[in-house]
Order: sequence, then C-alpha cells, then structure tokens
Amino acid sequence: MVSFQLDGRTVVVTGAGQGQGAAEASMLVEAGARVVATDLAADMPAGLGALASASAGALVYRQLDVADASGWTGLADWVHAEGWQVDGLVNNAGITQRSRLLDVTVADVQRVYEVNVAGALLGIQALTPLMKSGASIVNVGSVAGLTAHYPVAYTASKWALRGLSQVAAMELGPRGIRVNTVHPGFIEAPMTASAKPEFREATLAETPQGRTGSVEEVAGVVLFLLSPLSAFVTGAEIPVDGGQSGHGGAKSVSDALR
Repeated sequence: MVSFQLDGRTVVVTGAGQGQGAAEASMLVEAGARVVATDLAADMPAGLGALASASAGALVYRQLDVADASGWTGLADWVHAEGWQVDGLVNNAGITQRSRLLDVTVADVQRVYEVNVAGALLGIQALTPLMKSGASIVNVGSVAGLTAHYPVAYTASKWALRGLSQVAAMELGPRGIRVNTVHPGFIEAPMTASAKPEFREATLAETPQGRTGSVEEVAGVVLFLLSPLSAFVTGAEIPVDGGQSGHGGAKSVSDALR
C-alpha cells in the first residue's frame, strides 16, 4: 500500500538546525527516513541533539553553507562514500532582509540570492547525480514569492526560486526526479520572531484562517511531496499560508462589506 512511510530512503535537509528545518527533519525521521541534517554550525545544534540520540542513527548532522559550492561537493562526496543514494532533498535554508525598494542595496539583493536561490541550485547540481528515478526535491519558497511582498530582496529571491524549481521539474522529469515547491505564509519560527507587531497584525488580517501557522504544518506538506503518495506530482507550488495568497487582496474588501 502506498503511504507516507520513507523506510530505507535518505533525505538531505538544509537549514535543519532550528525551526522549520528541524521540524522537517524530525517528521522525516518519524516516517522512517535516514536524514542528513545540515546547517551552518560546526557542531550539531541543540535542537537536533535529542532527536539524534533517540533516532538510533537515523539522523546525522553535517555542517554546510549552502552558498558554498565546495561545501556541497564535500557533502556529495561524503554521502557517496557512505554508500548511500539520495532519495530526497529539501532546500529549506533561507535568509531574509527587510529593506524597502528605495532603501535596498544591490549587495543586499545578492546576499539573499546567494542563499535562497544559488544555494538551492548548488544543492540540486551536487546531489542529482546521486539520485535515481523516484527521488524528490522540495524547495521551500514563501508567500512572498506569490505576491508583491514589501521586503524586496527576499521577495525577488523567492520569485527566482519559483523559476528555478519549474526549470528543474522540466529538466529532471525524464530522469524520474520530481521537483516541487511549498510556500509558507506567516509561520511561528525563528525567522519570523523578529517581525514587528504591526507586521503580525496586518498579516493575520489578510489570512482567512485568522492565525499563524506552525512548523509542523509545513513539514507535513514536505513529507507528502517526498513520499510515494505524490508520485505524479511535479512542478507544483503549494501555499501553506492559511489562504493568505489566495484572495489577491480581496479579503480586506470582503471584511469591509460585512
């Protein structure tokens, strides 16, 4: 029977040290996968320690700067030396930058691009040779990649990631490798913890479900896209945003007319 179970599969998750990435790593381990969790820290982040101890070797940690091509090469070489193939890649690592259009610098845009877009590209290039038919790549976008969101460097990077994902789905489809994107809305995570109260209030006002999301709710969609249950799904873009991106700004009009 086709299920969410990922027994015997190896999945690489970037930005797994905390928040959304840690939740994805945890849920994938629970589903039976071997997870290679990566992040910037040299030592395993505290948030992964308990999971690694309880997983009987199902979670291993590797330091990785996703913007460093040599780091990706080193990771691929290590996975190959372990005798593993790669069955899944979650390009979760990302950074934000909140400057407005007339204040942002080219350096700001480039710094965010290097992590959010080039990092995903480098991961796909490095690990695809270790993948066989049936493998799945999930790129983590954002509701900012579906709208005219105000932090221009971040928004531009997530729109670019959408293009990369679609090209990858087209190019890798004949090899049996699927590529999909999830677009989280306002998720309670370290990246959003520094958001201004006004940002939170305005976002909730534009979210039909009227609440923020959890990292586990994003992780569940990632699990689906890595599992055999989504075997004929590629090139898809799935918002996990409580409906925020679906109304095109019409919610405020609807609310005003109640």
